[in-house]
Amino acid sequence: MNRSHALPPRLHDIRRKVEGYARGYGLDFYDTVFEVLSFDEINMVAAYGGFPTRYPHWRFGMEYERLSKGYEYGLSKIYEMVINNDPSYAYLLESNADVDQKLVMAHVFGHVDFFKNNFMFRHTNRKMMDQMANHATRVRRYQDALTDQRRSGVELVEDFIDRCLSLENLVDYQSPYVRRRADPELEDQQRTTVAVGFKTDREYMREFINPPAFLEAQQKKLDEEQSRARKVPEHPERDVLLFLLEHAPLERWEHDILSIMREESYYFAPQGQTKIMNEGWATYWHSKIMTEKALDASELIDYADHHSGTLATQPGQLNPYKLGVELWRDIEDRWNRGRFGKEFEECDNLEARRNWDRRLGQGREKIFEVRRHYNDITFIDAFLTPEFCIDQKLFTFGYAEKRQRWEILEREFRQVKEKLLQMLTNFGQPVIAVENGNHENRGELLLVHRHDGVDLKVDWARDTLRNLQSMWRRPVCLQTRIEGHPVELRFDGKEHGERRV
Repeated sequence: MNRSHALPPRLHDIRRKVEGYARGYGLDFYDTVFEVLSFDEINMVAAYGGFPTRYPHWRFGMEYERLSKGYEYGLSKIYEMVINNDPSYAYLLESNADVDQKLVMAHVFGHVDFFKNNFMFRHTNRKMMDQMANHATRVRRYQDALTDQRRSGVELVEDFIDRCLSLENLVDYQSPYVRRRADPELEDQQRTTVAVGFKTDREYMREFINPPAFLEAQQKKLDEEQSRARKVPEHPERDVLLFLLEHAPLERWEHDILSIMREESYYFAPQGQTKIMNEGWATYWHSKIMTEKALDASELIDYADHHSGTLATQPGQLNPYKLGVELWRDIEDRWNRGRFGKEFEECDNLEARRNWDRRLGQGREKIFEVRRHYNDITFIDAFLTPEFCIDQKLFTFGYAEKRQRWEILEREFRQVKEKLLQMLTNFGQPVIAVENGNHENRGELLLVHRHDGVDLKVDWARDTLRNLQSMWRRPVCLQTRIEGHPVELRFDGKEHGERRV
């Protein structure tokens, strides 16, 4: 349903023109519903992650206070929000000038084109606006039903949600795109041992020596022995929340709320995995539409001021808008000039490389192809070049122990690229998997940290173990490395332990 008629006539005309410009450039997006909100209303929606309705929890109120204070003191201002949905929903700030509304609409159409066409979003729920409302209803129902003489239902549910949120990153972000589990039925067929009964040389005696009831009892016994001997999980399970849902002794309401948290975590994951690409793509198209089509002469200074603010980068911080849009422009320029392929890569003449121009004109086609098939990690890995790093003055920033101060550590291309990829891999978070649900045959849960050179924060790890133990109801262990030594952290429900392994 097209709801552009809900906009004031002035904004409706702007939206119609900007949408026409966007489609004229080849952008392909869902119908987009724009709503005009006051600064207070837009802060409320932003606190809910862009959705008008979410489950009740104190963190949304805290986020609203932070956003309101930032706007009130002039520290921050929300220009646009857009939701990955079909139809997509976007919000406009009513106090914005027309030039800002044009910019925001152009930016939004870039985002929605990316949501619709990038492979990372193919598995997302395109009706998440309705689903979020359903989640809120289910949580409120549990709050009403769980009130008892000791604690209110609101307290019980909020406390459990706190624990779920502390674990929400313990999912396998690649599982929607990579098949990690074999077909359970096929695995059962491959590993099942068939009961054969007693041997006999006389075929006619087989049925008398091994009656069907006896074979059935023997088969049942073999299946039970195999089941006890089977390691659960058989392979390390990176989706810790899924393992808890399948094996932890959760109450029905706990199981449902944990499944809600997991579903929402997977919904938001592709946005985090394509942040640089997505923001860069939307910025590329809003700048293209504004400077070539939508901008009036009287709006030029205001547009330049606001656009430059979007691309401003502070020392030591990564601005995804800036990095993304510059990389998209670099890809377009390289494919227009033919600066790719074996011949270009093998050219070691710096002057020739700098002036290389085959006039291929394939840049626009290439960026649409990249928009469809890449995420941030593959985008950086494939298209970040030494020349780009030099042009954009990229460097790594950190704390120098010798001089006891923060400073530039590296400008070398490989170091910069590795640092970027490390930041983006698994969102820079530790990779933890369930190794065994019956550790040392005591029903304890064993997790393993895949150490990548960065030690875990022990206090955070202990808090995580505490929350996992509250769901597993048995002791929980985590194997990792601290200062080069393999250790096992353990929480039994009362106290923390640590031992070398």
